[in-house]
Amino acid sequence: MAISLQKGQKIDLSKNGSQLTNLMVGLGWKEVGGGGGGGLLGIFKQKVDVDIDASVVLLEENGKLASIDDLIYFGNKDHNSGSVRHCGDNLVGGTKGGMEDSEQILIDLAKTPARIGRLVFVVNIYDCVKRKQHFGMVENAYIRIVDKTANEDIASYNLTEDYSGKTAMVVGEIYRQNGQWKFNAIGEANYDPGLQQLIERYK
Repeated sequence: MAISLQKGQKIDLSKNGSQLTNLMVGLGWKEVGGGGGGGLLGIFKQKVDVDIDASVVLLEENGKLASIDDLIYFGNKDHNSGSVRHCGDNLVGGTKGGMEDSEQILIDLAKTPARIGRLVFVVNIYDCVKRKQHFGMVENAYIRIVDKTANEDIASYNLTEDYSGKTAMVVGEIYRQNGQWKFNAIGEANYDPGLQQLIERYK
């Protein structure tokens, strides 16, 4: 049974004492519907399409982004090591192509370069300033970790805080500690207007 995580909770990415390496990270969200409940925040009169982009920042052991090639997003879907693959951009939220998640990222920890210590999963609202959009216009946001080999959910983290006015978010991270991989549910939002500003934090 998958573990439902709380903000700040950390878990080992292992099963029956063995390290899991073949993973799928699914991120999901949908726009707040017309006349419905508030979701993450408020009540809106009509549904507005919000283009949220999911990305992975591969950080070295010192916590820094060494190269733009270590940023995986819709414009650079595959890491040169073969360890991370972005399955594609969803422009309007909700499910894509019948799958449960809005966007999915495939992870092969066995191929992760030794210099990489963290894989940070971030989301940002595309062109948020011009469109005057923020995460208060989104509900049911989550991240889930799937064991691809067994096709079983390992853990999930639902983001339930009030993120009104925030336009970018660090959702969670997979990190290496003493040779073992773990997951940390982060859920920290900020006002970065784009992906470029978001990744500046890691340089």
